Amino acid sequence: MAPRAELVHWAFAAGFLLLGLVLLAEAIVGTQVFAMRRWRLYLWPSLAFAIGVLLWPVAVFFTNSTLHMLAHASWAEVAMLAGAVQLALVRGKLTSPWWTLSVSAALLVSGAAFLIHEQNPWLFSRAAFLHHAIGWTLVVAAVFPLLQTLQPRRAIWSAGFAMTFVVLAVMLFCDRDVAPIFGHLSRYAGGQ
Repeated sequence: MAPRAELVHWAFAAGFLLLGLVLLAEAIVGTQVFAMRRWRLYLWPSLAFAIGVLLWPVAVFFTNSTLHMLAHASWAEVAMLAGAVQLALVRGKLTSPWWTLSVSAALLVSGAAFLIHEQNPWLFSRAAFLHHAIGWTLVVAAVFPLLQTLQPRRAIWSAGFAMTFVVLAVMLFCDRDVAPIFGHLSRYAGGQ
């Protein structure tokens, strides 16, 4: 018996909230202070990689269509890629700051997958609204890692990147399978 989709979304929301809070802590105190304990630098890349690994069972076992399976698999791949690249940067295996653009690519692919796999219009249900909102949020947020690469000393870009995951977590916590949005529920969406 598979868990309800909203429960899986809430579990990942908890992971994204933790990821966002780690990134926000680094943005607030600064990378130099945050790096005084070397293990802290491994936190967010490890969390991103773990989220990617945990997305694979969702893609394989808890999806009801090929489109959903492809969307979840693409999220798993890019989350693991972004986490692995960041781990390699922290470890010193990669040295070019341009590798950070893999995080921008991961956000773009994730946002596009959210938008493509939601077949219903914005106001069809709360889940449809949230998928559209999350998709566009991720597409727009892809600019933060790019700006972090171009202007690494600007704390605003780090804070924006961190808040992306906090906002993503809040939106995922708002998810329910079928619920009206703004008092409207499409007649095709089924019962509440």
